[in-house]
Amino acid sequence: MTLHNLDNLYRQAVMEHAKYPHHHAPVTEKDKHQIQKFNPTCGDMISLAVTVDDDRIIDCHFDGDGCAIAIASCSMMTDIMIGKTISQSQELMRMFSAMTMGENINFDAIGEAQLLAGVTKFPTRIKCATLSWHALDDLLAHY
Repeated sequence: MTLHNLDNLYRQAVMEHAKYPHHHAPVTEKDKHQIQKFNPTCGDMISLAVTVDDDRIIDCHFDGDGCAIAIASCSMMTDIMIGKTISQSQELMRMFSAMTMGENINFDAIGEAQLLAGVTKFPTRIKCATLSWHALDDLLAHY
């Protein structure tokens, strides 16, 4: 695949997730485990809720406003995490963080989120891409 085609794929995937985010639903007081995160650099704000049963994420959804990268990343993250154990999720979060810092990882493990590897070229956008991942990491620390 040429670099131009890869760049187009990245843009299309990000825009598709930003326009039609997966697992986008209101976070309410009924959600026992929830967190809000704010990225002052870009103005992104998300609320993330997670439900864990028997050490496995059975639901993960979010609400909020943000740039296309922040919303797309949260959408991709929720797709990946549902069904994973806490330890699997923590490893995936570590891998995603390493990827955004330019490290070589097993890209297949993080699925479509690997398309966000390009944020390494734009340091201010790294916070946009990692906002929801940090939120989930904070939530899972309570388990």
